Amino acid sequence: MTAYLARRPKRADGRRNYDRILEAAREAFDARGTDAALEDIARAAGVAIGTLYGHFPTRETLIEASVREGLDALRASAEHLAAADDPVGALTRWVHQTVAHCSTFRGLVGFLAASTYDEGTPLHHSCVEMHAGGGMLLARAQGAGLVRPDLTAEELFAAITSAAWARENSPPGHDHSARLIELLIDGFRTGAR
Repeated sequence: MTAYLARRPKRADGRRNYDRILEAAREAFDARGTDAALEDIARAAGVAIGTLYGHFPTRETLIEASVREGLDALRASAEHLAAADDPVGALTRWVHQTVAHCSTFRGLVGFLAASTYDEGTPLHHSCVEMHAGGGMLLARAQGAGLVRPDLTAEELFAAITSAAWARENSPPGHDHSARLIELLIDGFRTGAR
């Protein structure tokens, strides 16, 4: 089953409403997390709740549209980093980027983790594509003999999810994920036990 994905309308008035809703949603998610009230988002966008639901039938479709560009950018970044001379450095940089994106809004990391394994969610395809990019970087580092061969892509993403959760739940002004990522990457290296 393919999930519904919100698309920017062709008509000018529809595009304006779509864009205003997305802008209001990003601001609300940033301030209050992914549980922000949809009625408040519609009000901030200057549209009726029915207009919001016309463009984004579920909370998940609104969240997916809010983060789709970032997930696509992570996939593109993985493709770009695959050409780097330092495969572990490339993987590390990508992990930092991914952790930052996955914790953009409070509650987002949970949506992304669940969507990875649920084909019926709007975020599923984007998550699978993003994971493929990370898996490619992991395989490259393993192929160079620099990362443990027994580390699976699924374990890499469990580590990313953990670090994103730590970042998302860090106190204001602190980012506990940076040190956690450093420890994880050290543990991923060949010879680490």
